[in-house]
Amino acid sequence: MIAPGGTIGILGGGQLGRMLAMAAAQLGYRCHIYAPDRESVAAEVSAEFTCAAWNDEIAIATFAQDCDVITFEFENVPVGPLASLADKLAPHSRALEIAQDRLHEKGFAEELGGRPAPYMPVHSAEDLVAAIDRIGAPGILKTRADGYDGKGQWRIGSARDADAIRLPDAATIYEGLVHFSAEFSVILVRGHDGEVRFWDSAENVHDHGILSKSSLPPSAQILDQLEQARTLASGIAASLGYVGVLTCEFFATDAGPVFNEMAPRVHNSGHWTIEGAATSQFENHIRAICGLPLGSTATIAAEVTMANIVGPDALSAHEMLGDPAAHLHLYGKREAREGRKMGHVTRLGPATE
Repeated sequence: MIAPGGTIGILGGGQLGRMLAMAAAQLGYRCHIYAPDRESVAAEVSAEFTCAAWNDEIAIATFAQDCDVITFEFENVPVGPLASLADKLAPHSRALEIAQDRLHEKGFAEELGGRPAPYMPVHSAEDLVAAIDRIGAPGILKTRADGYDGKGQWRIGSARDADAIRLPDAATIYEGLVHFSAEFSVILVRGHDGEVRFWDSAENVHDHGILSKSSLPPSAQILDQLEQARTLASGIAASLGYVGVLTCEFFATDAGPVFNEMAPRVHNSGHWTIEGAATSQFENHIRAICGLPLGSTATIAAEVTMANIVGPDALSAHEMLGDPAAHLHLYGKREAREGRKMGHVTRLGPATE
């Protein structure tokens, strides 16, 4: 157990790190951010900030000496430099290794009884043609690593589309398109003792690959498929000896839940838990990695809606404060670029436009 006043190291300096640091401060901890980018919204609310490259061994070692426990706020942290942090890192870096490669991720889920979309690895134009022949079209070609919020993806409507695609230098994977009625996340927290608690699953809506809205309660079809999806998510967590918050995303289909991907961290679709649950995903992640008792994950409102604030919409976000039901969170980012997540707003009660 990490005593009050201890230091939590966070790898990554974005908004998830910011919200983790704010939750940690509430429990009496200080945070030390490690990130290669000078602009860090997480560092703005933390006690210490090390701005250095991931492969800077001296900087990493100095950072580790200051921390009682270390976690990460996004899954694209290079795994190699983390070897020296193994005794302090939670969750274990194996979760990162799996989540960073879509091919390994899907195979891992299959081994545990999950059902992903049909897929094939693609290393060449010939592989892509073979994948389309076997799986069919439409489908999506994705980079195996580093893709998020719709980046690193190409929609293929027919076999002829493959001729127009110039394959990237990075390894790719072709996935058959899934016909689904809804998307949902299973978010759990697992403690050092193996205790697992689930939040209610929100129904997610995406716009151009970016999460637009998460709402509760979800559709009846999602509720019918939750037990099966939760079984897979808890199996993933147990297999990894996981500690902290884990997110698994699913498609609800007529044939049952289809596994999409896992995120070994707190997740955008769980932001509603700050106001909508007894204990937020951020606080429970801090509790878990520090060896504290887990908090209740019960939903405290009959209806909850979380909407992302993206790009220039942030410039007028304060107007939402005229709505007494609105709980506004802006991340402190300076440039409101198109497609950039700038904040979110959560409302408890009936959804409004």
